[in-house]
Formats: sequence, structure tokens, C-alpha cells
Amino acid sequence: MTAPSYTRKDFQTDQEVRWCPGCGDYTILASVQQFLAGLGRSREEFVFISGIGCSSRFPYYMNTYGMHSIHGRAPAIASGVAATRPDLSVWVITGDGDGLSIGGNHLIHALRRNVNLKILLFNNQIYGLTKGQYSPTSEVGKSTKSSPFGSIDYPFNPVSLALGAEASFVARTVDMDRNHTQMVLKSAYEHKGAAFVEIYQNCNVFNDKAFIQVTGKEERVHNRVDLEQGKPVVFDEGAKAVVMRGGEAVVVDSSSVDPKAILVHDETRENPSVAYALSRLSHGPYGPTPLGIFRRVARSTYDAEINAQMEGARNDMGDGDVSQLIRSHGTWEVKGPSPNGG
Repeated sequence: MTAPSYTRKDFQTDQEVRWCPGCGDYTILASVQQFLAGLGRSREEFVFISGIGCSSRFPYYMNTYGMHSIHGRAPAIASGVAATRPDLSVWVITGDGDGLSIGGNHLIHALRRNVNLKILLFNNQIYGLTKGQYSPTSEVGKSTKSSPFGSIDYPFNPVSLALGAEASFVARTVDMDRNHTQMVLKSAYEHKGAAFVEIYQNCNVFNDKAFIQVTGKEERVHNRVDLEQGKPVVFDEGAKAVVMRGGEAVVVDSSSVDPKAILVHDETRENPSVAYALSRLSHGPYGPTPLGIFRRVARSTYDAEINAQMEGARNDMGDGDVSQLIRSHGTWEVKGPSPNGG
């Protein structure tokens, strides 16, 4: 069968894209559509499932199968799709509020189980849909309509959270860099298992320029740390480097250390401790902030394991007699009182 030939337009729908003008979601949508168009895979083999929030309008704008589900539950619904239809490419679209607040439990369990999902978490550090309340990733002291004296909540670091949940693929990119985003999407797509991608996404209405330190023309050269497999972790035009000291990732002047002491990035390292240390270089986009793939390791997937169990059960039970299955282990008959009260 000849592979389909698509352009980005083939993945666009007739729905009006309803995000605020200038929202970073537009760029992410374009990046995803352009990436999928280049895969040469049928549109009918993609499924996009979202929760609630600005990012969760995404399925309406993708000319694929999709579902706009309920608040925080997209990973649970997507897990069912992935387990029952391993032939499909299943994507979860969520945000820092949807995925890390009410949906936090579903997210971490999908990651630890290694369900074959591609999870894109749009992080704008604010609740945009409900007009600007602080979110689970907002910085301490964030002043909003609901926190006029400043938020006292300590924020999540999404990459650290994913690594702590034993995710087999963890990456971070930024909405404005479409080439970098598509590189990360390609790696996530090719990964067998749960792929978690945090995308810094600017909300120009309620949290504008939150990521200026890694997107600003003058600021990014000093703060953007690009993680590249097999290469030393250096930035600021080579003037700064990252070394490991006592289990922590530390930024130093490159000229102050032996080049052999500079950390060489290995996303395939089985132990996630170094990847976790890199994720702690910044808590939010403040100062030197790594972008790229933190971890990519091979592990059996939940859907493959569960389908193997089902196949084994079918082989053992023949055609799958439910009655036989129920009675295959100890059963009891519970009797109530007799009609005469005996």
C-alpha cells in the first residue's frame, strides 16, 4: 500500500481556532500538524485526547480521531484506547492545571505503567481558560485575582515529577522554537511507551513573557541549555558548563574546569538520577534552563503486557468461556434464610 502524502493543511479542520491572538498554542498546533504530515501515516491512525483547559481544545483542530474528555482524566481515557487499539498512535493534550492538579494522579500512573501514550503538557504557569488564577506550576508569590497577596503554594517542576514517576521518556521544549519542538515530537513518537513532553507555552493575556529568559533574543543565549545526546552540556556560547558534584548538577565557568569534568549528556542512562539533577538546574524558566530530551530508556509497555496476558488467557481458556473463567478458582454459594425462618 502506498503511504499517504499529506501537507499540514490535511490535518487542519473546518473549526475556527479559538485561542487568544498571539497565544503560544497556535505555534504548537502548527508544529504538531506539520510533524504528522511528514510521517506518511494515515490520519485515521492518530487519536488526540484532551482534558479541560485552553490546550484541551486541540482535538477540535486536528483532522484525526479525537475526544475532548473531562477535567484531568485524559490519561485514563487514553490508556484505554492504547490498551485496546495498539495499532493507533495515541496522544494526550493537557495543561499545567489540567494535568498536574486534578489530573496529577492519572498522569503519574500512566507514566509509571509506561502506557504507549505521547503526553504533551502545555505549561503556561497559569489557569488561562478560567481567567488567570495561579496554577500548580506558578511561582511562589504569584499575584492573581484569586491570590492578590501572592501565591504561597510551592510549584511542581513537571520534568522532575515525570522522572520521579519513572517515565521512560521525558523531554522539554518551547512553543516558539518549531524546529526544536518537531525534533522532540519525532523522538517521542518513535519511543515505545509513555513519552512525556513539557512545552513552555506563552499565555500573552494572563502570564505574558513568563519564559522570556529562554525565548528572549538577548536572554536565551545566557540561559538556554540545549541537551544533545553524547555531547558536553555547555551553553552561553561555550562560556558556561554543567558538572556533577555530590550528585547535583552545577553550573561553572567552562574555563575553570578540566574539559573531561564537564557532564556529557546521555539520555539513555538507565538510572534517572543524573537526568533528575539536570531537571533541578532551574525551577521554572529562571536562569540556566535545560531543553531537550532528559531521559529515553527502553521498557516493556503496559498495553503490550496486558495484551500478552489476554492472549495467554485465551490460549488457556480456549474461546474464552466467561462462566469457566469465573469458576476457575474457589467459589462459594451464599444462602439466605429459608422461607420458614429456619
